[in-house]
Amino acid sequence: MTSGGERVAAVLAEQGVRWLFTLCGGHISPILVACRARGVRVVDVRHEQSAVFAADAASRLTGVPGVAAVTAGPGVTNALTALKTAEQAGSALVLLGGATATLLRGKGSLQDVDQAAVVAGCVKWQGRAARLKEVAPLLRRAFEEAMAGVPGPVFLELPVDVLYPEAVVRDWYAKGAGKGDGLGQRALRVVIGRHLKRLLAAPDHEDAAPAAQPARDPPGLLVGQVGRMLDAAARPALVVGSQALRRAPEAHAVARAVDRLGAPVWLAGGARGLLGRGHPLAFRHRRKEALREADLVLLAGVPCDFRLDYGRAIGKDAKVVAVGLGLGDLVKNRVPTLPVPADPGRLLQELGERAAEGGERRTAGRWAAWLERLRAREAERDQEIARQAGEPVDGEGVHPLRVCQAVEAAAADDAVLVGDGGDFVASVAYVVRPRGPLGWLDAGPFGTLGPGGGFALAAALANPGREVWLLWGDGACGLSLAEVDSWVRHGLPVIAVVGNDGAWSQIARDQVTVLGDAVGTELRQTDYHRAAEGLGAVGLVVRREDELAGALAEAKRAAAAGRPVVVNVLMGRSRFREGSLSL
Repeated sequence: MTSGGERVAAVLAEQGVRWLFTLCGGHISPILVACRARGVRVVDVRHEQSAVFAADAASRLTGVPGVAAVTAGPGVTNALTALKTAEQAGSALVLLGGATATLLRGKGSLQDVDQAAVVAGCVKWQGRAARLKEVAPLLRRAFEEAMAGVPGPVFLELPVDVLYPEAVVRDWYAKGAGKGDGLGQRALRVVIGRHLKRLLAAPDHEDAAPAAQPARDPPGLLVGQVGRMLDAAARPALVVGSQALRRAPEAHAVARAVDRLGAPVWLAGGARGLLGRGHPLAFRHRRKEALREADLVLLAGVPCDFRLDYGRAIGKDAKVVAVGLGLGDLVKNRVPTLPVPADPGRLLQELGERAAEGGERRTAGRWAAWLERLRAREAERDQEIARQAGEPVDGEGVHPLRVCQAVEAAAADDAVLVGDGGDFVASVAYVVRPRGPLGWLDAGPFGTLGPGGGFALAAALANPGREVWLLWGDGACGLSLAEVDSWVRHGLPVIAVVGNDGAWSQIARDQVTVLGDAVGTELRQTDYHRAAEGLGAVGLVVRREDELAGALAEAKRAAAAGRPVVVNVLMGRSRFREGSLSL
């Protein structure tokens, strides 16, 4: 392998990477060409942010760190929001960034910035390959670091003269040295010659791949202690988050374990859908009430952040078991009764095995009354939502809850759902039920808008033959609508449903109520379906409720035939989520 690009491709293939997400640039071209030659599929998108979002989603869905490659300077800076989203969500990914030639660094060359400083607050590790022989070992270390401890994004800077073939690099430097015989030029050629010798030196030995990271399995004593606390509880509540599924191939095993425990469970983030649609132990509503009443709360990969009202959502007398890979998250805002620094998914599996040894699920035993109380509340809330779906809306268009009900009825039993939006997607969460493990993607705790285009692209790649539904707020849609072009070019039949109420509604609700002015929150009910047609997809529009079912059926037929679809649903504005601003 005579170039750094070939070495990158070889390591990606070695690590089991199936897709490289990118937006092309001259600094990184050798990586793209070498990856295609190695059988790593190059998936190019329309914005670097979408490339990193796609890598994030690929990591969550497969358990293999996702990889994105972006060009120097603006390519790296464009990736920052997606990088921070992955860091907050605990997604293992590797970002490869091009860079100026090693000898020109800091001299004002094209797109030369201090990229290490730029990404420092968004990654858990970063490195820079200053010589050809450093490319493979640093990239292997990048994969190791991305998965170690709390998973997260890492960054590896790869200068352009490390990536291109040796002959090309030598020619570049020869032209830069000039042909004059003056003392200055002769000295420059000596400097360049020594630099090239160091830059292109062959490795002393073939670099071996690092050993796989051992799982941070929970100690047996702690598993037993948690199990005994669960046995003693009269009103247990489980809250399971994304970190419990960091090992994606074990998702179904985690689901079986939670089922065996027999306790009520609320699923958050990427764990939504873990138990499938309609499972008797899975609850979606009235979580705050349940946590206030529970005598034992098991937090599996969920910190006490704003989603749990900084720990105040849990009753003050409840025993709390916090399980997670980050020590800081275990004690964030509320010190638990028992902190367990371990992989939450593995702990749940071991608890499930322990429960299986004890015989039948406890649902038929002393937790039955507790479960029935929770189910009664769940049914009551579902009935309340159904009633609210029949209320009039402000302006013309379909009630948002009716849109959610139609999607719930239309999406296949094994569909993968992607949520990207504020008010609309929050409404979706009350009605549309994720279908199974790894069947739901959203941005996570960073609250980012705009991952939809990249997330849906990766979900379609990782789940060929399954429906992928992107549930898009109209505000969020505007941030990655151009990725419809990427779906078309790569043959990915995503079904995107735009909940189009012509506003940034989640912000407008409180801004208008508190400050009395809608400035900055008003949009048009834009013809997103026509934009989709212009980008090569099928575009459909829904203006009335009686058009919904037919449009979604048509969208499913188009997707089954291999074409992506954008269904633009014009909605009225409802009062369903008034007072729901999160801070």
